[in-house]
Amino acid sequence: MKIRLLVLIAIFGASLPTAGLLAEEDPRAKFYQQPARYNPPRPREGVSAAGFLKNKRLRLDEKVYHGKREQQAKASGKLPYRYRDPASRPKLPFNKIIFVKRFTYHSSHFYTDFLDGCSRYGGNISILDLKTGKVTDLFAEKSPMTSGIFGRFTLSFDAKKIVFDWKKAPIEGFRIYEVNVDGSNLRQLTFPPADEKKRIAKYDLHARGGNQKYYFHQSDDMHPCYAPDGSIFFTSTRPQHGVLCSNYLTVPLIHKINADGSNMQRMTLSAVSEFSPAVTPDGWITYSRWEYVDKGQLGIKCLWAMKPDGSGSKEIYGNDIPFPPTMLHGRPIPTNPQKYVMLGTPHFPQSGIGTIITVDTTKNIRSRDPMHFVTWWVDIRQEPGWNHFLGPGWTRHNNGPLYMDPHPLAEDLFLVSHNRDRYWKDPTAYEIMLLDDSGNHWPVLASKEISLWQPTPLAPTKRPPVVSSTLDPELAKKGLAVCMVQNIYHGMEGIKPGEVKYIRILEQIPRPWSCRRLWEPAQNLTQLISARSSLAGKVLRGVVPVEKDGSAHFYVPAGRNIYFEALDEKYQELQRERTYVNYMPGERRACIGCHETPQDAPSVALKLATAQKKAPVHPQPQPGDKTAARPIHFVTDVQPVLDKHCVRCHGEKVKMARIDLRGQLTRSFSRSYETLLRYVKTTDEGSDWGGSEYLPAKSVGSHASRLMKQINKGCTGNKEKLPLADFVKIATWVDANAIYYGSYWGRIRIEHKDHPNFRPVPTLKDALAAEPPLPWNKR
Repeated sequence: MKIRLLVLIAIFGASLPTAGLLAEEDPRAKFYQQPARYNPPRPREGVSAAGFLKNKRLRLDEKVYHGKREQQAKASGKLPYRYRDPASRPKLPFNKIIFVKRFTYHSSHFYTDFLDGCSRYGGNISILDLKTGKVTDLFAEKSPMTSGIFGRFTLSFDAKKIVFDWKKAPIEGFRIYEVNVDGSNLRQLTFPPADEKKRIAKYDLHARGGNQKYYFHQSDDMHPCYAPDGSIFFTSTRPQHGVLCSNYLTVPLIHKINADGSNMQRMTLSAVSEFSPAVTPDGWITYSRWEYVDKGQLGIKCLWAMKPDGSGSKEIYGNDIPFPPTMLHGRPIPTNPQKYVMLGTPHFPQSGIGTIITVDTTKNIRSRDPMHFVTWWVDIRQEPGWNHFLGPGWTRHNNGPLYMDPHPLAEDLFLVSHNRDRYWKDPTAYEIMLLDDSGNHWPVLASKEISLWQPTPLAPTKRPPVVSSTLDPELAKKGLAVCMVQNIYHGMEGIKPGEVKYIRILEQIPRPWSCRRLWEPAQNLTQLISARSSLAGKVLRGVVPVEKDGSAHFYVPAGRNIYFEALDEKYQELQRERTYVNYMPGERRACIGCHETPQDAPSVALKLATAQKKAPVHPQPQPGDKTAARPIHFVTDVQPVLDKHCVRCHGEKVKMARIDLRGQLTRSFSRSYETLLRYVKTTDEGSDWGGSEYLPAKSVGSHASRLMKQINKGCTGNKEKLPLADFVKIATWVDANAIYYGSYWGRIRIEHKDHPNFRPVPTLKDALAAEPPLPWNKR
């Protein structure tokens, strides 16, 4: 055992907590025992999708179908895909392929590879010579690198270097490295933050199990890619944001560094995960973004893009497409820059494995029309898992065929990592295939010892242009950006010109690690801010006027997750932007209107929009507010209005319509809040097993809610209607998806009512804070 311990120290370094202990005495010793293989469970017999859904509150998307291809396959009774003789493989315009050797992750979700998918260590980055069949490893067998885990890589434009992420040991995070393609000049580009050890000690709760089994709260830097100017984009957990539905899972966000690893910058403040950046032919950076603003937590994960300075962030595809719920590893197709290839995957249980889809962005991105399923015999029609076409019809099982890492060679030809028929997380099931759009698979390379990932031609590619930054330095100093809306009615169905009077500016707040509930009883994380209607905190940033022609010109806070609501003259929401934009400091941004698409062109009319002729305005307070920006907090916003106008008829002695609107505290909220939720139409972020679809104007919020309709009509107990200031307080709360708490801080459960930190009233500073207002040990 002492010899074994010395080997572990030699491989992982003496910084591990093993000093003075034999390996079997180390409480983390089991995490350093990395079996290369395991015995997968016996494949279950496939069950029909309808059978799977029986007695479950899951929705089967009957609208997902594959047209003539599916009908022809049913008529023939044959499988729509086939494996060809390798000798018949089409000739490729390159001689070598570079790829990763890695045991299959066994992640619980598409985004948790680095959290609970890493227990099998060992691998390499390798090059296959297609002419000779020889495989050359970049790192020698005895190199310390071969004892870690290789994640994802990107080849430089001149094909001389690669940048990749690598994990040394369970107690350490993924870091970014660069190496020449001949294995020389290995350089580490990112390093642990200075507080790494203290943070691990602070949050280490392995006794609780769950994902703590593999994750120690180290920081992780992953998925690097080269930008045209030589900088490197990647995703990292350094911001310490927690997943909104979990107490322990964490969130990586897009960052960038200079070529030498210096000048690290965080590019977004997103509340949930961002993955797999890649450069587009026009020099932008595309990536997968998981987000939910008043839509469910399981989808949407779609394709976005930003300029290399972080400005101009825009949707590429999928922001209101229910299925597939996850769109991952989007890459532009070199022969057609308007098309992308991506993976469609379930939210769980898997590590980003699924079906291959191409996306034509010249078609209506608000529909399924842009999607073409290359491997249509694998689909995702509900959560969890995959649907498989077996000839007569569809069934569900967790074995192959499954796909990963599509690299586009043409619109109809791809290098892929492919599992033919084994269990999805079998550690050695994935091989390199050449795949075409007709279902032909040509084997390229397989290994009995390990899985093979991310096959990429080892050949130069054209360097995209460097996109110049247009950020205004003077505006950036003020922490502001400017937004110009040309015509808010563009794309807003069912709203007449002139109806929109204001734009309400709201912000979604990410959840910091430091608000985690480490006491008992702790509040369910899907009900930390609301009763499931919203999982993220919200801050009101004020309102700005809309001109008669639908234009508006205004400032917004930069570096925040900003979204808008179009309001009528009574400050009631007509339409809601169920996504957000990270405006960069100094950014000046214009949009045509609501729900614009890439096909929409700016107006060529000679006459400028009214707002465009004026200077941008700062957001102003709503009626009844002293400041434009404030937390939205039911106890201080809505309850005083109820106490003043409503409890005399809906209180302890009189309960008209059996409604009690007193502010008496309940286990997690209050009696009035829980009562009013029955009369407020919201979306449910707590779950969306059926996917999140586009909602037309007035679908949710104050115009769709019985509460506001009754208030507008008037109550029999009140001869006068609510004053505007009080009316707006309630309307704003309804339109904020009926949240209760204005921040993440404080103890919530009624069992803690005598604690000094029980349900504190938040300030704006508290709501935006990344650290608790109270010292850590007094929370």
